[in-house]
Amino acid sequence: MMAGTKTALYKRRIRDFFLQYKESKLGIIGLLILVFFIFVATFANQISDYSIRPTGGILKDRFQPPSSKYILGTDDVGRDIATLIMYGGRISLLIGFLAAIISGGIGTIVGLTAGYFGGWKEDLLMRITDIFLVIPGLPLMLVLASLLGSNFWNIIFVISIIGWTGTARVVRAQVLSLKERAFIESSRAIGASDLRIIGVHLLPNVFPLIVAQMILGIAGAILSEASLSFLGLGDPSSVSWGMILHWAFSVGSLSSNYWWFIIPPGLCITFVSLGFTFVGFALDQIVNPRIRRR
Repeated sequence: MMAGTKTALYKRRIRDFFLQYKESKLGIIGLLILVFFIFVATFANQISDYSIRPTGGILKDRFQPPSSKYILGTDDVGRDIATLIMYGGRISLLIGFLAAIISGGIGTIVGLTAGYFGGWKEDLLMRITDIFLVIPGLPLMLVLASLLGSNFWNIIFVISIIGWTGTARVVRAQVLSLKERAFIESSRAIGASDLRIIGVHLLPNVFPLIVAQMILGIAGAILSEASLSFLGLGDPSSVSWGMILHWAFSVGSLSSNYWWFIIPPGLCITFVSLGFTFVGFALDQIVNPRIRRR
């Protein structure tokens, strides 16, 4: 009976969530943008007939402007830029998702621990958080990327170690409010352990906020990866939107007016970042009633 009641409750919550989400025009626009880019990146093999690897046979087509054959033109070695963007979307989106998940996990652990236990643990964790907040993000990422080396996982680590602070502060603030409520006091009174209170009562209540923060974090992670790659600290063995921009500027596309090598990847980064921002804003409105009432 209890299981059936919980299932009905979850179904009602999911239905209410989608009904509220549909009311956000920005949320719908953002979702459509993301669905388009994720679809194109996932099925790049089926959509494009070209390769992302340069071969001797395509060098004759280098720096071709957009045409019926190459819809977005070609790069300095004759590769189809539309194909590069499709495959580059895989890496950029994957780095964004993984970095946001890792940084969200770190922020959640720090926020839950600091908010629930308080005392010296809260002081220590919040001072560490403050230190990361005051250090400029991009210079720190540049230093770490230079020290660790340019590869896929190092880039994810560098972005993750910078992006957890916002989640930590939001989760801590919510936990400070929740832990004083009657259902937490009741759990303590019947002998529930700290771990059970955190995992069963606190985490589910702050989870919507965590998801909203992570969605917004994906946009930031994609922009951070593009910045690192553009500055030459990305993974040269992987095609990403940031690496395409790096290659474009390395061969002088801006001064030579090869605009088709620069504008498309830049627009992709812009639209995907906007998509995640719109979705994150819509989720924020749902999980934060004070924003919704404005």
